[in-house]
Amino acid sequence: MKNADVKKKGMTGRERLRQEYTEFKLLMRSLPSLLTTMLVVSVITMNLLANKSISLPVEWLALDCGVIVSWISFLSLDIITRHFGPKAATEASLAAAAVNLVVCLFFCLAGMIPGMWGESYVEGSEALLNGALDRTFKGTWYVLFGSTTAFCISSAVNNFLNYGIGKLLKNDADSFLVYACRTYISTAVGQFTDNIVFALIVSHFFFGWTLLQCFTCAATGMVVELLCEVVFSRFGYRICKKWKDEDVGRLYLDFREEKKR
Repeated sequence: MKNADVKKKGMTGRERLRQEYTEFKLLMRSLPSLLTTMLVVSVITMNLLANKSISLPVEWLALDCGVIVSWISFLSLDIITRHFGPKAATEASLAAAAVNLVVCLFFCLAGMIPGMWGESYVEGSEALLNGALDRTFKGTWYVLFGSTTAFCISSAVNNFLNYGIGKLLKNDADSFLVYACRTYISTAVGQFTDNIVFALIVSHFFFGWTLLQCFTCAATGMVVELLCEVVFSRFGYRICKKWKDEDVGRLYLDFREEKKR
């Protein structure tokens, strides 16, 4: 039996939880702050922008404004997966989802506090507009539940698929071609998963979308978000190269290697 297996077998549940918590803290300290900020802000923003639908000339197609920024979260996760691994990227996405829930709580509190939004000062329509703005920021439980569920599932799909493709293409793993294959395929599948899960949970049951609209929305959103990923893939690749050259997150990587021994 390997040493790692012996160690794991001899550890209590509390010790394993403590070890995982220590690893998570090291990850949060090791992740560059700018990328972490990009991930968290994109998750918060895409859920807020999802409240606005995009007017399209065909009835069977539906999109919301969340597609403007949702690709940023997947770009961030692809970079984290490439350097730290899929587990680290999934934990980072769960942390971002948790922060989003806290922000939604603040939005909900702001919506319940008596007062007037600046944009509601239109003569004769103040109460109507103010109520609409309150409801937009407060959101609804099923939209929050659907978006959180969709993001958590799709981020795990994206991260582990990205890693799996990287294992298959381990020859010349540092090339841009391999990076592009990993990110383009995983982003396409991950984005489609995110869109279809949200559409089925929220749009189909609560907004009356047909299954065709759910599918076309998921597919169209995937194409738009994938194109954004393609445009900025060189940016992500350069970040990965820079992190490797600068040995970013060495403390976390060493801890993870020690766990395997």
